[in-house]
Amino acid sequence: MYNILVVDDDPTQRRLLESIVTREGFRVDSVDSGMAALDHLSKHDGDHVDLIMLDLVMPGMDGIETLSKIKPQWPDKPVLVLTAQSGVDVIVKAMQAGASDFIVKPAAPERLRVSIENAMRIKGLTGQLSRMERRTAGVMTFEDLVYKSPIMDEVVRLAGRGAGSSIPVLLEGESGSGKEVIARAVQGSSERAGKPFIAVNCGAIPENLVESILFGHEKGSFTGADKKHVGKFKEADGGTLFLDEVGELKPEMQVKLLRVIQEGEIDPIGSKAPEQVDVRLISATNKNLLNLVREGHFREDLYYRINVFPLYIPPLRDRREDIPELARHFLANFAESEGRAIRDIDKNAMDMLVTYDWPGNVRQLENTIFRAVVLCDGEALNLIDFPQVASTLGIVASPMHQANSFVPDSSAESPAAALPLSQTMGGPLISALDGNGALRKLEAVEHEMIRLAIDQCKGQMSDVARKLGIGRSTLYRKIREMELDVVRSAAGD
Repeated sequence: MYNILVVDDDPTQRRLLESIVTREGFRVDSVDSGMAALDHLSKHDGDHVDLIMLDLVMPGMDGIETLSKIKPQWPDKPVLVLTAQSGVDVIVKAMQAGASDFIVKPAAPERLRVSIENAMRIKGLTGQLSRMERRTAGVMTFEDLVYKSPIMDEVVRLAGRGAGSSIPVLLEGESGSGKEVIARAVQGSSERAGKPFIAVNCGAIPENLVESILFGHEKGSFTGADKKHVGKFKEADGGTLFLDEVGELKPEMQVKLLRVIQEGEIDPIGSKAPEQVDVRLISATNKNLLNLVREGHFREDLYYRINVFPLYIPPLRDRREDIPELARHFLANFAESEGRAIRDIDKNAMDMLVTYDWPGNVRQLENTIFRAVVLCDGEALNLIDFPQVASTLGIVASPMHQANSFVPDSSAESPAAALPLSQTMGGPLISALDGNGALRKLEAVEHEMIRLAIDQCKGQMSDVARKLGIGRSTLYRKIREMELDVVRSAAGD
C-alpha cells in the first residue's frame, strides 16, 4: 500500500484529497505548506513517503519552489501537481521542475488513482532498470542490497572492508542465500567498479569442458576447436572473476587454478606461451571446504589461497527481519514487469512468509513472490496466493476448492506447523486442526470460511461468492444450512 503525502494550504481541499486517496486504498498524510512538506520528508529521509500530491498555489513557498527543493534531495519521489490553473506555461514550468503528472482541480477520484498508479509504475520500472544497468555495468554497490537485519549489517560492514582491497574473498552460505549479489556489491564498491564481472558456476560446467571454459583454447587444439576461444579468466582481465560452487572443481582443475592465483597467468589449451591476467578472485561455496580438505577432495594449498577473507552469508531463516523487505522488493519488481496493480502483501500473508523457514533462501522467496503475483486476483497478496507455503505450515487458506485446501503435514520440519495457528499467525485465519490436534471436519472449516468471507467483504454477497469461487445460489443455500443471519449486512448487495 502506497503512502501519499498531500500538500495543500486549503483545509477543505486537503480534506477532500485525503478522503479520495484513502477511499482508493492508499495511506495518506497531509501538510499545509511547502516548508511543512520538506520537514515531513526529512523525517526518516523520506522513506515513509512513496508519492507527493502538491498544490501549486500556496502562500510563502509555492508549489514550484517546493518542487525545486524536493527533487534534488529526493529525485526518486514522484510528484503529482494539482492546481486550478490549466495554462500551458504553468504545465510546462511544473514538468520542467520535475513533476510526474499535472492534474487540474477538481480532480476526479478515478483520475487521481490512475495518475498515482502510473507514477508508481514508472518509478518501479525506472528503479528496476537502474539496478539492472548498475549490475550490468559492474557498479552495483552495497546500497543496492535489500536487508534490515543486524546480522546482515555486520556482513555488509565486513564486505565493505574487503572491497577496499584486492584481497581474495570466499563467500560461504547455503544455496540461494545471495552470495552472487554480495560478490557484485564487492566489485561495485572496489577500485575495479565498472570493469568486467564474470560469473562462473563451477558445478554446472561439463567436466571435459572446464579447462577450456576457464582458461580458453587455441584453434585446432582439439577435435571440434574450429576457432580460438577466450576463457573466463581472460574475459575478466582487469575486473573480477566470481567462481560459484568452487568446491565442485576436480583436483586437476584445482592445480591449474592454484597456478593462476600464484603466478597471475593462464595456459590456454594449445597455446605455446602463458598469458598474463589481472583478475580479482571472489569464490563461493555452499559446502564446508575445510571438511573437503580433510576428506582429500579439495587441495589444502588452494583452500588457504582463496580463503583469505571469508564471509559467511546467513540463511534467510536466521535473518527473518529481511523477509518483509525482500518480499516487498520482489513484489514491486514483478508487479511492474507483469503489469499487475498489486500494491502490498496483507498482514496474514506477511506473517506467514516470516514464519516459514525458506530452505531455498532468497531465491525461493523470489520465485514464490513471482508465482503469487501471477495467481493474485486483488490489489494485495494474501494467503490464498501462497498455497505451497500455507500447506507446509498447515494453514487452510480456502476449503472451497480441493487445490486450495490444506491439511497439516506431520513431517514438516518447521516448528510452526506443530503450534496452534493463533500462536504462529495474527488475524482471522482458519486452522485445519481442533484444540486436540485432530483434523477438523470439512463442514466446520467451510462454515468458518464463509463467516470470514462475509465479514471481509462487509456482507456484499456478490463479492463473497466471487472470492469463494461459488455461485450465489450455492452461497445462500449454505448460509441457510448454517442458519447464519446476514440479512442486515447483505441488504445493500
